[in-house]
Amino acid sequence: MDNEKQRLSIEAARLYYLSDYSQLEIATRLGVSRPTVSRLLQHAKEQGYVRINIVDPLEDLDALGEQVKQKYNLDTVLVCYSPLNEYQEIQKHISKKAADYLHETVQDADIIGVTWGRTMHAVALQLQQKQVRGVEVVQLKGGVSHSHVNTYAAETVNLFAAAFQTIARYLPLPVIFDSIALKQMVEQDRHIHRIIQLGKQANIAVFTVGTVKDDALLFRLGYFSKEEQKLLQSSGAGDICSRFFDEKGNICSEEINNRTVGIDLAELRDKEKSILVAGGQRKIESIRAALIGKYANILVTDQFTAQALLK
Repeated sequence: MDNEKQRLSIEAARLYYLSDYSQLEIATRLGVSRPTVSRLLQHAKEQGYVRINIVDPLEDLDALGEQVKQKYNLDTVLVCYSPLNEYQEIQKHISKKAADYLHETVQDADIIGVTWGRTMHAVALQLQQKQVRGVEVVQLKGGVSHSHVNTYAAETVNLFAAAFQTIARYLPLPVIFDSIALKQMVEQDRHIHRIIQLGKQANIAVFTVGTVKDDALLFRLGYFSKEEQKLLQSSGAGDICSRFFDEKGNICSEEINNRTVGIDLAELRDKEKSILVAGGQRKIESIRAALIGKYANILVTDQFTAQALLK
């Protein structure tokens, strides 16, 4: 009798836990009553034939964030759960996390500086409306491209402005000029100078990090010659606000940096909230270099990236 009960318990457990049969279906298959199936399943657990492990995706995310915070001396690290270690999936979850954080954080009279790109556009799409007064939203870098590749620059700043009941302040220029002299001349325009100054005054900066891989957005926009791209790829680790830095967070090329329109990286260190939203295997080197360079004091990322940053 005991052997028969053991056999039935194991068979019922296999059908229930591995094949997703209902208890009624198991009862019909085994020729017993439904209450008997319930007792057989309970017996299987009590005897150790079945071991149930619950994986809580939110477990230890706060502890993981605290470790990253301590390692890189950050003010805040928000780690969200991504079910897959894939860039598109990660981007979806970190953008929602960043949008929720901004909704909680932004207050009256804040000045929010934003950049552009796919991650920033994803954040902007997730923003909720918030009733605030006197908030300003400004582009932190030029957003005009002479390429057919979409940078989502105008869409992003417009969505940010709409979420916080204000109007967008654009920086209607290419992000990188062909010459330093031309860039300096354009920046002397009163309107352009005022927008750049507003970006410097922003107490909240929201940005992502780019890579120096061949498919990087800035490379596809056609701003660089082949020689310049080769230089940036050989010495660089990534970019923020289209300013390229090496693995230690230092500017790669002063000449290219001096042709770039928008906020200087050093100015990000002085922001009340300098928020880096980034994740994914392809961006780990860039994120690590940005954190070493102290360009962010708040990081929004996923658990896979957080674990990699601790290695």
